[in-house]
Amino acid sequence: MVLERGGVANSWKTERWDSLRLLTPNWHSRLPGYRYQGNDPDGYRTMPETVAFLEGYAQAISAPVQANTKVTRVRRTDEGYALTTDRGEWRSRAVVLASGACNVPSVPAFAEALPSGIAALTPFQYRNPDQLEPGGVLVVGASATGVQLADEIQRSGRPVTLAVGEHIRMPRRYRGRDILWWMDVAGVFDHGYHEVDDLNRARNVPSLQLAGYLDYRNVDLNSLTDLGVRLIGRLVGIRDGVAQFSGSLANQAALSDLKMNRLLELIDDWVARNEVLGGVQPSQRFERTRVPALPPLSLDLRRGEIRSIVWATGFRPDYSWLEVPVFDRKGRIRHDGGVVDSPGLYLMGMQFMRRRKSALIDGAGDDARDLSAHLASYLDGKATGPHTALAVPREHGPGSRAFTRDAW
Repeated sequence: MVLERGGVANSWKTERWDSLRLLTPNWHSRLPGYRYQGNDPDGYRTMPETVAFLEGYAQAISAPVQANTKVTRVRRTDEGYALTTDRGEWRSRAVVLASGACNVPSVPAFAEALPSGIAALTPFQYRNPDQLEPGGVLVVGASATGVQLADEIQRSGRPVTLAVGEHIRMPRRYRGRDILWWMDVAGVFDHGYHEVDDLNRARNVPSLQLAGYLDYRNVDLNSLTDLGVRLIGRLVGIRDGVAQFSGSLANQAALSDLKMNRLLELIDDWVARNEVLGGVQPSQRFERTRVPALPPLSLDLRRGEIRSIVWATGFRPDYSWLEVPVFDRKGRIRHDGGVVDSPGLYLMGMQFMRRRKSALIDGAGDDARDLSAHLASYLDGKATGPHTALAVPREHGPGSRAFTRDAW
């Protein structure tokens, strides 16, 4: 039984801004026995199209969804687990935690020090620029969400200041193909969690600076500068109404360029060793990121230049309802590739959970097959805990082992 707090694809329906499209091409949304069948495989789904895709999948597999059922408590019992919902109690020998990694916007504590009169929104609350007051907008965060919102808001006529922290620059297309096509065919997305030196680091890598624009244009700091967006360093605090910024903007931009070029080199190496049907365009490199020589280190928010702030500072999961002692000192669930440190408890959809693609729609099928095998073994009495977790298969196709180190 699938317990769902709303309807199928609830988050896509209720927690996304109006213009958002998936960052992954249509062909990349592959679920077991179900994939894109339209005539625009290289396009990017709108949110209504994404909802329709997931609803279609649920219908195709006759998913046993108990909709509008909010889980408020999960606890361990002698027989397995007891679940409390707003529609009654449930008992189960095994539970899969599939509530996702992005339940709650991650807003810094110093946001409480914002001067009165400045409107603050998270990406869950933002729908379009018309919500915002006329005047300047400070967008905090420069990963996928931040750069997309900065682009849209600047084009609406509101001057944007973008506070830039760690980010990963990425071209939308490379050598004539979508960058994600290269990452898919070359095995980057199948890179397993046992194959990285620093798994914690890999699981906290920022999202790629990509957008699902119909013209395939890049969205990065250079494109935003060309639009007139002002770049400043990472926002580190607010004191007496004055925002304070790090002086690391140039270093962050240079590191991001380095990471991008490292991936492009790996793709070029893969192309040199493999035949690509239809041929490919020549290798290319992109202009380095341009940043101001002396970006300001402070901004007085009381002067009225900034009227709104959008906190594009990431998201975190919400496990306030989980009363099982499986958390580490940072509040993260202890697990080995999705096999949680409590018999019969499993995890799905987290960043780099078993593979680099674990948090993508395309990653659900492979992870589910692995964990279903372990779950079935557990129910048969043959598996007892995380130490029996399945290893990620090492071979996924020709050339896939070209990526044996963290591309970021």
